[in-house]
Amino acid sequence: MAEEYAAKMSRKTDAELRDYVDNRYQYREEAVLAALDELARRGMPEPGVSTITEELRVSQQETNRREAAAREAEAEREKSRRAARGEMLPEAAKEAGPALYSPGTIALFSVLPMSMMIGGGILLGLNLFRLRRIKALLLLLAFMVVYLLVFSNIVAWVVMQAGLPPLLGFFLFNVPAMLVYIRWFWPRYITPGHYRSRSIFLPMVLSFLIAWALQYYAVPYLLKHQSEFIKQQPPEMQQQMKQQINQLEDAMKN
Repeated sequence: MAEEYAAKMSRKTDAELRDYVDNRYQYREEAVLAALDELARRGMPEPGVSTITEELRVSQQETNRREAAAREAEAEREKSRRAARGEMLPEAAKEAGPALYSPGTIALFSVLPMSMMIGGGILLGLNLFRLRRIKALLLLLAFMVVYLLVFSNIVAWVVMQAGLPPLLGFFLFNVPAMLVYIRWFWPRYITPGHYRSRSIFLPMVLSFLIAWALQYYAVPYLLKHQSEFIKQQPPEMQQQMKQQINQLEDAMKN
């Protein structure tokens, strides 16, 4: 590059060379440095050339740094575009993608009794937040709230009225939400293509802590306050509800 500018400046007039120096902030640093060298070669060195040269050297380093950063960013964007189009080798594409919780992990944490559909929803929400899909994240939160309010009551009614085993009730409660996560939210709001799978260690630890809290605090509290509701039911219904509660307590102990 320096040789090219030197050859270019050798063909300039003295006035044109002076213009490069006087208006040096309008030109690339390499061009101005070449103009200074050409003026010196012609026996017309610029006054204060040392100060100007040092200033240009510093400015040139900053320009090179910005251009290198811009090239690196563009290379990363191009790598991501090629990965999305399937034009990269699997190893390179895997390194280029974002770190996300996989659909399998989301499905697992949606059906586990210790986390239920809330766990899968949280992991999906973390993916959306990482991808800056804020509108999709708000839609996911709205779905989870509505699902909890509506479907939990439906499943509870079926368990109490139809004598459905509580564990099967958990399954019926979690699976529809899990299917919505991986069959509706994922293909619409998670960019198709390659991604790096995030570790499930931290979600697993948190799920165990939540399960422990539910088992020893939340569930006993709710079961205790079911007594008032049971007393308002007919005698045959009371007996059936008590059996269901006993089954749920046994399931939590096991």
